[in-house]
Amino acid sequence: MTIRLAFALGILATAVAYTWFAFTELSFMVRGRLGPGFFPRIIGLMTIGLTLYSIVVDILRRRSPDPGTDYARDIFIFFGYCILLVALMPYLGGLLSMIVFMLLALFTYNRGQALVNIAVSVALPLGLYFLFDVWLNAAFAEAAFPLPW
Repeated sequence: MTIRLAFALGILATAVAYTWFAFTELSFMVRGRLGPGFFPRIIGLMTIGLTLYSIVVDILRRRSPDPGTDYARDIFIFFGYCILLVALMPYLGGLLSMIVFMLLALFTYNRGQALVNIAVSVALPLGLYFLFDVWLNAAFAEAAFPLPW
């Protein structure tokens, strides 16, 4: 089994658990409005579908040498960044934590593209912040020291 296939199976297991939770524990509608289970159900089903597609493609393209073994170090670095993201959220809040996470990840894996890395690292978290916190009025991780806006 390749590391890519093992990773995809891990993502699939997580997506199935996440989707199960979304369907069983989170309500779809609350007082005639979309409830907290709306987005998780969509995201969970899409993740399951795309991961299954990736697994099928990976099995059909099986190669004899495992090209994924060269990237074990990169995977551990990325998981370290994910742990750092979760650890920083209570202190910096969701927005700044995501910006730090994306800066670290992009400058690690997309070297030589400083302007693109900075633009994406700021634009994507800001877009998510405005989508969820401003437009949808959904909860966004608050910082211990809130920002003035």
